[in-house]
Amino acid sequence: MANSKVVLTNKHYLAEAKVRNHFSVIDEPVSAGGDDNGPTPVEYLLTAIGGCVSITLRMYAERKGWDVGEITVNVSQVIENNKRSLTEEISFEKEVTEEQKKRLLTIAGKCPVAKMVKGETKIVTSIQ
Repeated sequence: MANSKVVLTNKHYLAEAKVRNHFSVIDEPVSAGGDDNGPTPVEYLLTAIGGCVSITLRMYAERKGWDVGEITVNVSQVIENNKRSLTEEISFEKEVTEEQKKRLLTIAGKCPVAKMVKGETKIVTSIQ
């Protein structure tokens, strides 16, 4: 089971996160009232999706014996008419066939983080 603990400090919007034995910071840019000490929550979400998609693709390519080289996933938030959506642009260092592209595109949609975001993941919230 994955777990993350986030503590918002007394310094504007600076938060400290601990995941297993790893620490990271979350903040807002100066233009939003933060001090720009780290990525925003949305930027972490985009990073999580990109990381998950690339790892999922690597695992699949390795099982198939495909050498695709480096995998780059650019994930962006798009806001149009007050509606938000995400775009993913995936590229491979090495040449892939059209058939491989079709299969890899399907596999990219199976990344667990993207599936959580696409579907309605139940969140149970409580105040202690």
